[in-house]
Amino acid sequence: MKTNPNHPKFERTLVVIKPDGIQRSLIGEVIKRYEQIGLKLVGIKMLVPTADMVEKHYTLDPQWRTVTGVKTIKAYEARGLKHPISQDPKVVTGVILKTLIDYLTSGPVVAMVWEGAHAVEIVRKLTGGTEPRSSADVGTIRGDYAIDSYIMSDTDKRSVRNILHASGSVKEANDEIPHWFAKNEIFEYKLLVEQIIYGARLEGIL
Repeated sequence: MKTNPNHPKFERTLVVIKPDGIQRSLIGEVIKRYEQIGLKLVGIKMLVPTADMVEKHYTLDPQWRTVTGVKTIKAYEARGLKHPISQDPKVVTGVILKTLIDYLTSGPVVAMVWEGAHAVEIVRKLTGGTEPRSSADVGTIRGDYAIDSYIMSDTDKRSVRNILHASGSVKEANDEIPHWFAKNEIFEYKLLVEQIIYGARLEGIL
């Protein structure tokens, strides 16, 4: 029983290793990165998502279609380009969603729930930026194991292959986790190392 369920150490986030991550045999490496920093794996499963499941995942936030479309159009404008398909954000996002569905339904994925202090922020930091080429620093998972770019994905009319999905905020994580996991698929248990990571005092060592 959690005496204080609102303590930051109980924060949870969703991570999905995408089909390219599975094909690259990076499951163990991804898990190792999150475990080594002190996060706890409380849910894990392998599945091939359906198109409906992927669409619902990206549209859990009703503003996603508009926000993502606007951001994509502005990214083109920042490069001095006009979006090749449309200036309507929802039309743009419709194309993006189709490529995401194609990407995530192309093979098995591994979905995981990680728990620990500031889990969302820590996982995002370890994972690296969305585009491996320009925003994922060396030392992050994407920076170390992916070389894709928006230029290549746009040229090939596909999603950028960046190995992982990781929740972008606590609210996003709280929405995404129940979309991927039933309550009985997430486990409550203790790790001995938690006393060292979270204990108010380092008692019982000597």
